[in-house]
Parts: sequence; structure tokens; C-alpha cells
Amino acid sequence: MERWTALELASTIRHDGNGGVTDDLATVEGTTRWIRRQSDLLAGHVPAGEITADEDLRSRIVGLRRAVRTLFARTVSPAPPSPADAHRLMTVDQALAGLNAAAGRELVAPQLDWPAEGAPTTRLLSAENDPHVGLVAALARAAIDFLGGPQREQLRACTAPRCVRYFVKSHGRQEWCKPSCGNRARQARHYSRRSAASDGPAPS
Repeated sequence: MERWTALELASTIRHDGNGGVTDDLATVEGTTRWIRRQSDLLAGHVPAGEITADEDLRSRIVGLRRAVRTLFARTVSPAPPSPADAHRLMTVDQALAGLNAAAGRELVAPQLDWPAEGAPTTRLLSAENDPHVGLVAALARAAIDFLGGPQREQLRACTAPRCVRYFVKSHGRQEWCKPSCGNRARQARHYSRRSAASDGPAPS
């Protein structure tokens, strides 16, 4: 859950398929749609499928995303960060403070459920009645768990033309977040080589 939720939040800034960048959290309506798409990932943490965003919740999630993407940029350094927001990242201290504060707004206690027939499961029991607070805290905890875990070492910023995604490298030779980005990068390299060859020195 932690890996995918953190990546899903960071990936709400993405390539729009037409050469630009789009933001899934740009409006309250878009934020509500995104939250509800996370229902499976957040199951057992918060009833995401029942939450309707307002401007305050949208703003808090956007602020948390900015902190997460700042820390993602630190993680991939010295490689370049995603170009989508490289010019407007927080300082690392601001990002850490914001992430920890968001996670700390909800007091939770782990609970173990073990039915007579079946395997044990765990869940978090919250002392917070506000589902908006619970949602932001759950997203922040997921980012903390991911950034503090071993998969952080495999985080990369996709270098394909126009891509602005971060991804977790799943095998040693992976360079791009998905095959279509690899195809686009190879096409760009081929075009660049052909252009360089055609621009070579004229014969004397």
C-alpha cells in the first residue's frame, strides 16, 4: 500500500498525452475523483470511496503532494528531478516538517483481527472523527513508510521526453516508467542521431 499510494499521489501531476502536463488535483471535483479511485489502496485506513473533497481538503492534499515530490527529488539526486515542478520545490526541511505534521494530526492504534476461521489481519483504529484529517494522515503515513523503506533506493524520475513521472525501478536495466516512454525515448535518440548526421560538415 505504502509504495503505490505514495506514487499515486506524486503521479497526480502527469503528462497529458498532448505534450503538456495536467494536474488531477487542480479542482475540487478532480480531487474527489482521485480520492475515490484510491479506495482499494486505502481500504482499512480511511473510507476513501465515501469522501467528497472541499477546497480545504484539496489544498491540504496538494501541499502534501508538494512535500512528497520534494522528497522524491532529494531521493533521486544527483540525477535530475521530474521537470514538472523542479523549479518550485520546497526546501527539504519544509517538506519534512509538512509531511510529519500531516501524519501526526491523526492518533491511531494498530488492531489485530483474527477470526476463528481464517488468517489474522491488521487495521488502524483512529481517534479522529474527521475523515478529511484521516485521509491526509493516511497519505502522509504511506509516504513516510515508503521513503523510510528499502524501495526508496529504487525510485527514479522517468527521463523520457515529456514524461514527468516518478517510478520504482523493478529490474536492473529499467530506464523508464513504462514501455511507451521507452519507445518515445528511443525514437528521440534516433531522431537526434539522424539530425546530427545530416548536420555534419559539408564536403570540401
